[in-house]
Amino acid sequence: MPSFDTVIEPNLVEVRNAVDQTAKEIGTRFDFKGSSAAAELADKTITLHADSDFQIGQVTDILLAKLTKRGVDIRFLDRSAKIEKIGGDKVKQALTVKSGVDSDNAKKIQGAIKQSKMKVQAAIQGDTVRVSGAKRDDLQLAMQLIKKTVPDAPVSFTNLRD
Repeated sequence: MPSFDTVIEPNLVEVRNAVDQTAKEIGTRFDFKGSSAAAELADKTITLHADSDFQIGQVTDILLAKLTKRGVDIRFLDRSAKIEKIGGDKVKQALTVKSGVDSDNAKKIQGAIKQSKMKVQAAIQGDTVRVSGAKRDDLQLAMQLIKKTVPDAPVSFTNLRD
C-alpha cells in the first residue's frame, strides 16, 4: 500500500552555518563595534544577545537573512519567546528551531484528511503523520491538502513508498 510521512525537519547543518555567518557579520559590522551582540546555537535553540531591544532586532534581521540565503525556511524558527533583560542594559532572546509535527498540527492534518473524503488514511506516529492510500494520485492530492491545511508550518514529505 503506497504511503508517505509528513514531517517538519530543518537542515540543522545549514542552521548552524547561518548562525556562524551571523556571528561573523556581527563581529565585522561597525554598528556592533564594542557591543555585546552575539548569536549562538546550542542543541535546537538559537540565543541572541545584544545591548538593547533595537540591536536585538538588527541581529534577528541578520540571522533571518542568512537563513534565507542558505535555503532554510524561516518558519522553522519559533520567535514567540519574549526579549528578556539579563542585567544592566543587556538583553537576550531564545529562538527555538522547530522539528517534528506538534500534536495540534498533527490533529489538524488528520482531521482535514478525514473531512476531505479521500481514500487515504492518516495515522499520527510520534512526531510524524503517516498517510497511506491505495493510489499514488490520492497521495499526491493529500500532499496538496496538507500544505493548504498547515500553511504556517514548513512541512515536507519523506519515505514515499509504492
